[in-house]
Amino acid sequence: MLRDIKVLVRGGGDLASGAVYRLHRAGMQVLVLELPDPTVIRRAVAFASAVSEGAIKVEGVVGRRADSLEQALRILDQGEVPVIVDPDADTVRQWHPDVVVDAILAKRNVGTRITDAPTVIGLGPGFVAGVDVHAVVETKRGHYLGRVILEGSAAPDTGVPGEIMGYASERVLRAPRSGVFVGSRHIGEQIRAREAVAEVDAEPVIAQIDGVLRGLLADNRAVTEGMKVGDVDPRGIREHCFTISDKALAIGGGVLEAVLLLRRDLSAGCAASAKKP
Repeated sequence: MLRDIKVLVRGGGDLASGAVYRLHRAGMQVLVLELPDPTVIRRAVAFASAVSEGAIKVEGVVGRRADSLEQALRILDQGEVPVIVDPDADTVRQWHPDVVVDAILAKRNVGTRITDAPTVIGLGPGFVAGVDVHAVVETKRGHYLGRVILEGSAAPDTGVPGEIMGYASERVLRAPRSGVFVGSRHIGEQIRAREAVAEVDAEPVIAQIDGVLRGLLADNRAVTEGMKVGDVDPRGIREHCFTISDKALAIGGGVLEAVLLLRRDLSAGCAASAKKP
């Protein structure tokens, strides 16, 4: 049964949360690992927000911070998603998951191994299917978004956001200098081009386009010059700020497919082995 499948997801950002959401809705036990102070832009739809807020509800699914594996198991029993601060992924060895999903999206493998679980899946570039993971899910916007790759790697990172209404890099808000970030506007608010939405040590963070503020870094975070601190959606639809994006859901669908496909193949292999004299 799907409820018997234990899935550990490394990372709880907005794209990772699309996978967490779909796996949870399919009935699997899903546990999230995060950093002590995760950098989250789309805070309203990221299970990583549970680290600082204690709990976060993403489209009806509750993510709740757990300070131990024992507490996490109780949260699972309540039908919620536990989020544990565990940068070294020690929970992998303690919980013995059936599936590990590396959704850190670091553009490189920061420690996930194909031996971490019977099924290991990596999101985006930095993984090679059949070498350090069993499958890779494409994260680049376009024709292949969400595809399950069983041989090879995802498309390399270009560093340029996908276009929305003809805007790409213009959508991203970046720190004008290194320092402490403080927002002056809120996620979901309509903003205008050339308007200040935040500041870093009194230097304003200026929006380049009109739209709705879809994501913004939490206050009092240390940032470096050029670091992404916000996201403007030129479509201007407020509801999009508080629901999982099409991209995250497509990636989540790919992860769900990969889990079911690889688990099926694993079961078939075990059954074939059992029949051998």
